[in-house]
Amino acid sequence: MRLLRRRPEPPAPAEPGAVLAEAEDLHVDLGRRTVLHGVSVVVRAGEVLALVGPNGAGKSTLLGALAADLPAAAGVVRVHGRPAAEWSAAELALRRAVLPQAATMSFPFGVEDVVRMGRAPHAADPAEDDLAVAEAMARAEVTDFALRPFSALSGGERARVALARVLAQRAPLVLLDEPTAALDLRHQELVLRLCRERAHAGDAVVVVLHDLALAAAYAHRVAILRAGRVVADGPPGEVFTEALLSDVYDQPVEVFPHPRTGAAVVAPRRPS
Repeated sequence: MRLLRRRPEPPAPAEPGAVLAEAEDLHVDLGRRTVLHGVSVVVRAGEVLALVGPNGAGKSTLLGALAADLPAAAGVVRVHGRPAAEWSAAELALRRAVLPQAATMSFPFGVEDVVRMGRAPHAADPAEDDLAVAEAMARAEVTDFALRPFSALSGGERARVALARVLAQRAPLVLLDEPTAALDLRHQELVLRLCRERAHAGDAVVVVLHDLALAAAYAHRVAILRAGRVVADGPPGEVFTEALLSDVYDQPVEVFPHPRTGAAVVAPRRPS
């Protein structure tokens, strides 16, 4: 007699401030090169954590390790309090949703089909799946081209469809790798507003960003990476200093408060 394996249950809602992911003294090797050197970072429910730093600093590698997609050479990554390696793939899929840098599909799926893939980890009622898909598409503003093939979309449209898939997954830990890179100004703001909404609803969001102004405006906390190490971790208003950012980016910058919101504005220092 063949026994059917039960699907794992989604986790219970997290308490505000609960640690949903953490890296402790994390080292990650890619090939023969060590990319992360003793990184420690904590991701809490109810906050947006932005990972920032120059190219090659290790931001995407750290995100991949927090997602349990990259193994640790030393140290440990915990997801929902357990070492990442102790979760099965099905259990992880209910606890974290990942948006990689490149959104590609090998088969001619339609937009709605791609978004519906985010529901694969769930053993939900079809009506619940339909609601989650429709809500995610509306939030990412892709409903108008739901029936178009994914391959026919522009880069920015593909990025928003991939984001909708992540939203439809409804995991409490959301990991986004440069989600604004292919987007226009309006949709960059849309994506970061959605990040804040998810955090306000009790989820934890980690987002890799190059735009320091977006990080300052929307992140509750930023971790600044340089050469595979975290050199600062805290609220952007505290860690975004001219001296530190000029040193990290090897580029003189100016930091001043936005005249209306007070959020830090970072700009290259240019000759007058």
